[in-house]
Amino acid sequence: MTRLITLLKSSFTKQGGAEKYARLLAHAFHQKGCNVRVLTTEPVEGNFPFEVISFALKSKTSVSKLWDFEGFCEKYLKKHPSDIVFGLDRNRFQTHLRAGSGVHRSFLLHRKKFEPKWKCFRHMLNPLHSSLLHIEKTGFEHPELKVLFTNSHLVKEEILSHYVIDPSKIIVVHNGVEWQKWQAEFDSSINTPRTNCYQFLFLGNNFERKGLRPLLMGLRNLPREVFHLTVVGYDKHQKRFCNLAEKLGLSHNVTFCGPKSDICSYLQKADCLVIPSFYDPFANVTVEALAMGLFVVSSKTNGGCEVLTKENGCIIENLGDEAAMQQALEIALKHPKTPENAIKVRNSVHYLDFSTQLNTYLEKCLSLT
Repeated sequence: MTRLITLLKSSFTKQGGAEKYARLLAHAFHQKGCNVRVLTTEPVEGNFPFEVISFALKSKTSVSKLWDFEGFCEKYLKKHPSDIVFGLDRNRFQTHLRAGSGVHRSFLLHRKKFEPKWKCFRHMLNPLHSSLLHIEKTGFEHPELKVLFTNSHLVKEEILSHYVIDPSKIIVVHNGVEWQKWQAEFDSSINTPRTNCYQFLFLGNNFERKGLRPLLMGLRNLPREVFHLTVVGYDKHQKRFCNLAEKLGLSHNVTFCGPKSDICSYLQKADCLVIPSFYDPFANVTVEALAMGLFVVSSKTNGGCEVLTKENGCIIENLGDEAAMQQALEIALKHPKTPENAIKVRNSVHYLDFSTQLNTYLEKCLSLT
């Protein structure tokens, strides 16, 4: 008997990491012979071999949009029951859930480390956060939830520390990467002549949360002639970080490129990606950089650090300790992107190819229904 799978994803066709996972999962279930439908709110662009049902939101505020989508899903599922309801967003009911955005309660606690107290107080009064916390608790603790997928052990432990849920329901599946697809770009990168200057790369929006400040502090005591840092991403306060780099004597060692839609060329040119984020359930760029042969320096609060080994990366022990940051960067300097090093790093994440990770989701879902 053909099983009916309903996926819940408010934004389905945009080009973000979460949207990519939703599309790949929908296609994977369809290829397994399942009857697939997707509930979403975005205008549907492109043709899909399965049903995509779009609910046009009339609300303007984030909290209203959140509840409108939740209400739409609830009403639709009452009239159209499904064998599996796979949540990929913020909903109170699903039989299977991928918590790709981590734990909102933990996020609010982590942001206290990099935001002023007045902002933290404002968040407490924001109805969006109280709504997210309510939906999160209801969804995680719902008695009909069969499987809760997390993309890191970090997120699994956070869920268990904040909510009442049977640990056996939680399955950790690290983020996948298009390993095979990037082969040509990787080959091109290792066959291109490199400079003698070691190339650090920082990728991400919201520089404060992503840890650019401690990164700059850690760089200031390194010999100026041996490194360069490229910063790719958007932050409305970029000027503050430009001023900080100048104050630290790093003006000639740091280049701010702004946001870029294509990060591949930057990964090709770099030796090392630095991810000093204060909180990332699992930064996708972790495995993307490794698949491109880069050494990766990561904070402990990026779930992606769980795939790092001594051969392909290192972990910053304490973001608040400038010496710890400097030590991690000095380790990275000993791992330039030579062809030999790059091939070893790339091969270390072959097991995380998207096809392998998607099969894990399908096996765990379809074997339990």
